[in-house]
Amino acid sequence: MKMKFVKIFFPAFLMLAMVTACGAGNSKTGDKSDQAQSSAKTYTISLDTDGFLKKVADFKNNPQEWKYLGDKPAIIDFWAEWCSYCRKLSPVLEELAKEYEGQIYIYKVNTDQEREIATAFGIRALPTLLFIPQGEDPQVAQGALPKEELRKIIETVLLNKPQE
Repeated sequence: MKMKFVKIFFPAFLMLAMVTACGAGNSKTGDKSDQAQSSAKTYTISLDTDGFLKKVADFKNNPQEWKYLGDKPAIIDFWAEWCSYCRKLSPVLEELAKEYEGQIYIYKVNTDQEREIATAFGIRALPTLLFIPQGEDPQVAQGALPKEELRKIIETVLLNKPQE
């Protein structure tokens, strides 16, 4: 399944970036609820460039070909700390990662810290979600999708369950 990944997806990212924009806001730090959450088990998986190259796709050595390296379908959440919509989406993705534990992976890529990945995938608006079914090309969505819509995508696109 050869394809020029960035050239194929870049126009879609660019068009959606014009329609979708991330709101900025102040994040709370030092809050007791934040500290309690940081000690709780997380089900989403944060990726740096090395982890991405090993678990998702080796875009450095195979820039012309999409080849997912994972053993389960996945969602990649491209986010940034300053993005208010990303912060709203984060607990929803955490709940879904817990709900679908063992069936899918939900990865998180901080675009401010992992600019090489963001550039390689043409990320221009946040949040951007990349849905990766097994053995198929990934699909892209931008914005903080509602939990029920995300659940529907997981069920139909990633787990290939029939729609009810």
